[in-house]
Amino acid sequence: MASEAVIGIIGAMDEEIERLLQAAQDVEEVEVTGMTFYRGQLAGRHVVICKSGVGKVNAAVTTQVLIDRFGAKQVLFTGVAGAIHPELNIGDIVISTYCMHHDMDVTALGFEPGVIPFQQTSRFEADGALVQLAEQVCAELFPGRYLKGGVLSGDQFIASRDKVKALFETFPGSACTEMEGAAVAQVCHIHAIPFVIIRSMSDKADGSAHVNFAEFTVEAALHSYQIIERMVSQSA
Repeated sequence: MASEAVIGIIGAMDEEIERLLQAAQDVEEVEVTGMTFYRGQLAGRHVVICKSGVGKVNAAVTTQVLIDRFGAKQVLFTGVAGAIHPELNIGDIVISTYCMHHDMDVTALGFEPGVIPFQQTSRFEADGALVQLAEQVCAELFPGRYLKGGVLSGDQFIASRDKVKALFETFPGSACTEMEGAAVAQVCHIHAIPFVIIRSMSDKADGSAHVNFAEFTVEAALHSYQIIERMVSQSA
């Protein structure tokens, strides 16, 4: 990677970026549209780290600012999610192969679930090189505890076994559900910016999700940090 290239790193919550900020050097705080962006160095690379806040609109705005204001040439999203793939357990990692909005529902007009009407695509593919790098890092750090698959996003916290089953059956190849990734992916797609979403499972999006989320978020966020830091250090 050229020395001037900027890597944008986003987390939705403080817990998801706290360790990244602790590890960063020469950090400068920049306020934009009421949000704080942290520009500095991580593992010798130029990065801008930020907390988007929860939800798809917040994530989209943050991504747009990273691209417009800070010139991000690639975007990494880190954080926690709810597992919907039956092979995933709490603490396991999902590397996005694609992202979709699971709450985009225009089926009454004849569109498939998740399809955004009259757009070229509704399935936003993660960058192949970043996916490969993430897989390499996960194989080093968490062998046998990661999965490549689809990341489904919606402005809702999923805590129902029936909903998990429906999502997994409706969106082939899906792995987890959260509230930001597809918005980040869509903005990156519009601007042809490479991206990947890295999620550590804090819960299984079922009836115990609210308890597991609170209990395992810190541990899951640590896993995500370790992956992102290693990816940045190994990026070329």
